[in-house]
Amino acid sequence: MFLKTFVFIIGHIGVKTKTRHQIRVNMKQEKQLIKQCIQGKRQAQQQLYQLHSQQLYVVALRYAQNQADAEDILQEAFIKIFTNLAQFRKDCPLFQWMKRILINTALNHNRSKLYLYPVKDVNEMEEYLSTEQVNLSQYSLDELLQMVQTLPTRCQVVFNLYAIEGYKHQEIAQMLSISEGTSKSQYSRAKSLLQDMIKEEKLFYGKGIKQQIQL
Repeated sequence: MFLKTFVFIIGHIGVKTKTRHQIRVNMKQEKQLIKQCIQGKRQAQQQLYQLHSQQLYVVALRYAQNQADAEDILQEAFIKIFTNLAQFRKDCPLFQWMKRILINTALNHNRSKLYLYPVKDVNEMEEYLSTEQVNLSQYSLDELLQMVQTLPTRCQVVFNLYAIEGYKHQEIAQMLSISEGTSKSQYSRAKSLLQDMIKEEKLFYGKGIKQQIQL
């Protein structure tokens, strides 16, 4: 229950959030907007950016260690989006196609950090997973997001890909050039670390309401 609730909250941050500049478009308008972006029209590119940048930025934050990294990932992703927009086949929603580019950009951004640390076997990690229920209601969205950002890079990436994006461990292994067992072990470690962060009363990111009242 802890993990399902955590994933639901993190996965839905920013989903319903709109900027004051955001404009709704229907399918016909979107098709025209894509056409104009491909033609290099700056106003159309700016409109596409305003439509989707905030939600994509939230996704970037889940794969970044800080806001500056997330902004770099977002900007690099939009460069790729505009460069490759003519290749969009319309076999999926435009946002999903853009999100895929952003995730690939984030993986490339973190690739040099993915192989720095030795990993344990998945069976070892499972021993440390607590079954204790954890109440997430006392934590803000920013605090939960910061917990994900605090995870070691490989744990963070695997957790996002498996728990939030819905990729299978076999797919993640291929994406990251690691074994399926390594993917599973990193996911298990991520769960364990997140549970520890939530339960640790003195941890900076997880000070609960009860402790704040006492202070």
